[in-house]
Amino acid sequence: MILDILTLVTLAATLAVLPRLVLARDAADRILAMQLAGTGTVAILLLLGAAEAAPALFDIALVFAALAAVAGIAFVALGRRNA
Repeated sequence: MILDILTLVTLAATLAVLPRLVLARDAADRILAMQLAGTGTVAILLLLGAAEAAPALFDIALVFAALAAVAGIAFVALGRRNA
């Protein structure tokens, strides 16, 4: 029960970042919004995995965490190359 409520709160916090992702003026704001969305996605998957006792969701969360880290590094490297 409590894990379901935490999952909904985390989902709301993750969705709250979408306007910043779309309406941001510079690339740094978009990068931070993307990182926050990735972190929220990982948190949601971990909470759902614990609530439903589904270990496959833990594996998917690990993949999303790795992708978010690589995407953040790629955006920073791309920004430094273009600056």
